[in-house]
Amino acid sequence: MKSLKGKLVVVTGGGGGIGSATCIRFANAGARVAVLDLNEDSAKKVVIKIKDNGGDAIAVGVDLTDYELTVKVVNDIEANFGSIDILVNNMGWDVFTPFLKSGPDFWTKIIDINLRGVLNVTHPILEKMAERGCGRIVSIGSDAARGGSSGESVYAACKAGVIAFSKTIAREHAHQGITANVVCPGVTETAMLENFMESAGDKEKLRKAFTRAVPMGRLGAPDDLAGAILFFASDDASFITGQVISVSGGLTMHG
Repeated sequence: MKSLKGKLVVVTGGGGGIGSATCIRFANAGARVAVLDLNEDSAKKVVIKIKDNGGDAIAVGVDLTDYELTVKVVNDIEANFGSIDILVNNMGWDVFTPFLKSGPDFWTKIIDINLRGVLNVTHPILEKMAERGCGRIVSIGSDAARGGSSGESVYAACKAGVIAFSKTIAREHAHQGITANVVCPGVTETAMLENFMESAGDKEKLRKAFTRAVPMGRLGAPDDLAGAILFFASDDASFITGQVISVSGGLTMHG
């Protein structure tokens, strides 16, 4: 893979499982990393790991559902640390809830975190990328968006929106050398999965069922996603845009 040395990458949800693994992988590849997370303490822990290994990173606690605050954070990052070369839209949240047992307040929270947050942070960063005529955007979708997932109706709808949004901005900005692609995790060992299985009931039974369903015989790990994310962010993928790839151990095999 071509070097990412000196590139500035923003990773949202950077304090979580997939986010932290991605931040560390970018740092190991020579990139400077802005770790954005609602939980600033989690972001700081990732930064400590990166710096202890000789990398360069900053932690930013921010609620990305607030557009004005998000714009301010983006402007501050660029003013103090330079141009943002890569954006990884990784933030996400869900709770196992059948649609008919959910309601508008729950829908709003799911939509704000999983879709509106992506729009909020992409808008100011993409605007600056368009001015410079370069940039990479990698968004984390979900195989729930591609095949459906019981108990995740609104989350799946949001992630489908992230896919459609990414394809559209890929078309709108391809002529400027900006790419936008999507990585869709399958069932992956994260805190969100643990919470999801807790809310569904009989966690261990569900874990065994998920594991049996994966042809490779195990659940995904956060590190499994980081490689695909880095590839899309690298110059090796400079002629790839508007694409969606599943990292699921064969659980889904979309054409």
